[in-house]
Amino acid sequence: MSDSTDEVRAYTVRLELVDEPGELLRALHPIADNGGNLLSIFHERGNLTPRGHIPVEVDLEATPERFDEIVDALRDAGINVIQAGTQHYSESLTIVVSGHIVDSDLSHTLSRIRETTDATVTDLSLSAPEGTEDVSSARLRLATEEGETDSTLAALRDIAAAKDLRLVEPLTAGDAA
Repeated sequence: MSDSTDEVRAYTVRLELVDEPGELLRALHPIADNGGNLLSIFHERGNLTPRGHIPVEVDLEATPERFDEIVDALRDAGINVIQAGTQHYSESLTIVVSGHIVDSDLSHTLSRIRETTDATVTDLSLSAPEGTEDVSSARLRLATEEGETDSTLAALRDIAAAKDLRLVEPLTAGDAA
C-alpha cells in the first residue's frame, strides 16, 4: 500500500521573470532537476507585472515532497516565486469587461485578479476597434476553485468598479430560471 505523500499531484507555480534571454530556461531547471514533470507553461511575455517582470505560470506534477524541494530550489536559484500550490481549479466562467481597459492598465487589472481571487485567467481576447485610447472590451475566461465562483465574481465587481469598467457577468444556473 502506498503512502499518500508518495502520490503524484498536479501543482501550479506562478513566477516573475526578468525579460532576459535564458530566464525561462533557468526557471525550468530546478523543476526538472528535482523530479517535476511539466504539464504546461503559460508565458505572458506581452504583459508585465507591476515590477516590470514577465509573469509565468507553470503547471507540473510531482509528489508533495518533491514539490517542496522544487519550490525551495526555485527560490535558491533566485527565481521570484509569487505563488506555489496545488492546482485545484475546477470551475470555469467567462466574463466581458468594457471601458477604457488599456488606459486603466490591463496588466494591473490582470494582476489584481490574480492577487484578489482564487482564479486564474486562462484566456483573454481584447477588442479595441477605435484604438487603445478609446473604449475597448475584453473577454476573459477564468478557472476557479470549486465553490468559489460567487466570491470570484464579487472580487471582479470590485476591480471593475475601482477602474470604472463595465462588467458583463455570466449567467449562472440560478439566473436562467
